[in-house]
Amino acid sequence: MQAAAVLTLVGSGAVWAQSPPPAGGPAEVAAEITGARLLGSGTLRFLGLKVYDARLWAGVAAPGADWQAVPFALELQYLRSLKGGAIAERSLKEMERQGEIGAVDGERWLGNMQQLFPDVKPGDRITGVNLPGVGARFFINGQLRGELREVAFARMFFGIWLSPRTSEPAMREQLLGLKNARSSP
Repeated sequence: MQAAAVLTLVGSGAVWAQSPPPAGGPAEVAAEITGARLLGSGTLRFLGLKVYDARLWAGVAAPGADWQAVPFALELQYLRSLKGGAIAERSLKEMERQGEIGAVDGERWLGNMQQLFPDVKPGDRITGVNLPGVGARFFINGQLRGELREVAFARMFFGIWLSPRTSEPAMREQLLGLKNARSSP
């Protein structure tokens, strides 16, 4: 029998000013990841348009081949306006690239992400924190938004960026610090 996922949602918070993050990461990262340091970063582009800047924060134990076994935070700072529902739908499609997702799990995860991910505008940040053996916690502009207590969800969700099966292998290498961050004009 599959364990039911637990989704906890809390109120959304204020907008974060667009400035470089502090050395230990934004406040939510520093609070969640002991000794947080920036491991890598990159910019997602779609048809030449910048969509978001991504930063991977980790503590002493940096994600590697067994990335789902260590705590880390993935921060996405959006560079354009997007609907939360579209973010959720695209996330599910990218998760499906990581492996088979049953229809029930897919429907449930899509619903959870639609509740977790608000519409975003330039400068807004969504930060996901990997909780090994538990699931994922999400912050919007530094404010706790909710938590999804399901390990399989966390593995597939963060796999969008960190799995060898990602659709963006260059960004994966940048985030994991395997390749210098590069930005094309």
